[in-house]
Amino acid sequence: MEEQVAGYVADQPKLPQPPPARERGLAALARRNLFATPFDAALTIVASLLILFILWHVVDWALIRAVFVGEDRTACLPAEGQEAGACWAFVRARFAQFMYGQYPVDERWRIDLTVVLLAVLGLGLAIPRVPMKRLNAVLLFAVFPFVALVLLTGGRFEIGGTALVLFFAVAAGATLFVASGHIGFRWHDPLIRAASLLTLVALVTWIVSYAGNFDRVIVLNQRFDTASLVGFLASLLAIGLTVAASLRNPELRGGTASLLLPLVILLGLLAFLTADLGLEPVRTNFWGGLMLTLVVALTGIAASFPLGILLALGRRSKMPAVKLLCIIFIEFWRGVPLITVLFMAQFMLPLFLPSGVTIDQLLRALVGISLFSAAYMAEVIRGGLQAIPKGQYEGADSLGLRYWQKMRMIILPQALKLVIPGIVNTFIGLFKDTSLVSIIGLADFLGTVRRGFSDPTWLTEQTAASGLVFAALLYWVFCFSMSRYSIFMERRLDTGHKR
Repeated sequence: MEEQVAGYVADQPKLPQPPPARERGLAALARRNLFATPFDAALTIVASLLILFILWHVVDWALIRAVFVGEDRTACLPAEGQEAGACWAFVRARFAQFMYGQYPVDERWRIDLTVVLLAVLGLGLAIPRVPMKRLNAVLLFAVFPFVALVLLTGGRFEIGGTALVLFFAVAAGATLFVASGHIGFRWHDPLIRAASLLTLVALVTWIVSYAGNFDRVIVLNQRFDTASLVGFLASLLAIGLTVAASLRNPELRGGTASLLLPLVILLGLLAFLTADLGLEPVRTNFWGGLMLTLVVALTGIAASFPLGILLALGRRSKMPAVKLLCIIFIEFWRGVPLITVLFMAQFMLPLFLPSGVTIDQLLRALVGISLFSAAYMAEVIRGGLQAIPKGQYEGADSLGLRYWQKMRMIILPQALKLVIPGIVNTFIGLFKDTSLVSIIGLADFLGTVRRGFSDPTWLTEQTAASGLVFAALLYWVFCFSMSRYSIFMERRLDTGHKR
């Protein structure tokens, strides 16, 4: 007799059951990851004991036996038979010097104001929900550097004829750049070609005026030498020819006013830099501490990033001369240690300058660090450019975009997004490398802390350790903050098109 089995179909889905109790909670997590085998258990116990041992001694030294208040070294000396703890009283007594260096006490409010402006503009640009990003970016990258320069130095700069040539040559180049964004712009226009040539002549004469010794003339109450006067007139003529080309071309006529904007900005900038704002001049040899470290790091970051982009584009250019020059520049700076660059800028560069021409010590270091960092930045960005599929370039070409439009609107945004970790890694390395400037006599943050160790007032066994731990914590805070913001930007810009 065969047994009949009726089929059964459930008319209601079964509810999901919770996992077994042994697979839930911290105990299950520890059992799976820390105590899965006898070897894992032994390794976990040994590592935990080692961590507790180190943590206890750190807390004991940094907090329990530490001295937080005192007037001199006697406060940090341990009693007989006891071990000494951290001497935070030394850090507290020297805190202002660690932050400001030898900057005059009565003028330190200018540093505080500069930091507040930087924080407000920086946070406004970094926080996604803050509106008016374009205005914020203009204020941070175009206005703030000059405001900070005047606040920190006191302003009232004496701008000579040679420096004016550079300013007006940059204005002429900016005018051509603005004109190139107009729809009817054509490089083969004779006036545009003449303006480009005159801009190049202005830059060449600016370099020649430093190298040679020419007769001096006074024009518009300003002293020029013969070469710089030629460059000054060439810059003005280049701006005039660019404007004339726009007036002659009906397609460009509507944007003529925008072509005068670089010249107006330049004149306003010169008036601001030379004006007497009632600030006491402070020479850069009084700068020091964390303030100097931030100046060097932020200047290097702000200068190396756009220069690195240009070098990366130049290295991938189809023009052989441009490509060769960029390769030579990148490989030269990557093959030289930073300390060698600083020594060359500090001691060798003055030997090649004409007599009577001096360049500020801090400015030389800033230029050297910026060029050095730009070479590494260029290679990071070039990696991002190579990761962009060929179809993106072809799609941009099919839209009829010119080279710079294609790079600005399609290629670079994707390339920079891909290499955010590498870019921030370069920034972090640059921030830590600022400590090398102490070797050439600049009192950066770490150098200022180390100089405090030789003060007889605070000479104890724990002074150096306390100061170095404080410096390490401050460096870590800045570097960790940059790292976390990098992760935030990666997640925010992630479009799900991972390769």
